[in-house]
Amino acid sequence: MTIENEDQLEKLRTVGNLVARTLEAMGKALEPGMTTRELDDIGRAMLEAEGARSAPELTYNFPGATCISVGPDCAHGIPGDTVVKAGDLINIDVSAELDGYFGDTGASFSVPPTTKRIEKLCRDGRRAMWSGIRAVRPGGKLNEVGRSIERFADQHGYSLVRNLASHGVGLSLHDEPREIPTWHEPRDRRTIPEGLVFTIEPFLSLGANHVEELNDGWTLRPPGKQPTVQYEHTLVATRNGPLVLTLV
Repeated sequence: MTIENEDQLEKLRTVGNLVARTLEAMGKALEPGMTTRELDDIGRAMLEAEGARSAPELTYNFPGATCISVGPDCAHGIPGDTVVKAGDLINIDVSAELDGYFGDTGASFSVPPTTKRIEKLCRDGRRAMWSGIRAVRPGGKLNEVGRSIERFADQHGYSLVRNLASHGVGLSLHDEPREIPTWHEPRDRRTIPEGLVFTIEPFLSLGANHVEELNDGWTLRPPGKQPTVQYEHTLVATRNGPLVLTLV
């Protein structure tokens, strides 16, 4: 969506702040011995306490309030009886609807103790996301986001998953523009209008360039099981630069 007035912006700020706080609480609660369902219950309780609804449940009838993926899975994992273990790489994606507006955020967490390589992957996953955010300019090309992320990945020896993309958000979980590559797509001629609301969510990997859907119909995993992280913010393109809505 493209924001048309201050009331819309305030509602997007509210739901953005809620999903950000929910993600933060789930990340802090993450520990060996708990199940991913117990972690999901924490997220559900926070969303419902403020009158919000899980966006994947609402939009796609997803079997959970949040998406929790335990490596090598990296997206759309179903919360369940999987027990968190030390050394796990876990992605949590939180999106919700509140008062007709949607917010979307996500992050990957390494459960200590983990290797230096995985710690660096997580740190660089955040850096890749921010390199894309800094490329946002009203009137600029939308593919500059992917160009910036790809440049970062190439410089630091990573690959990018290229069958998962960022997207518009706001009045629905997946709003216009529907797909925003987090790699450079020179054929993409779209520009960024002022007020555009969208996510930036690169999947940075130690070798994977695509993911495959598992038999459960949801969970996504690199076929080579390469460690892969995702970090995601919802933002608005403003004349003063990108306004991130999903910061705590």
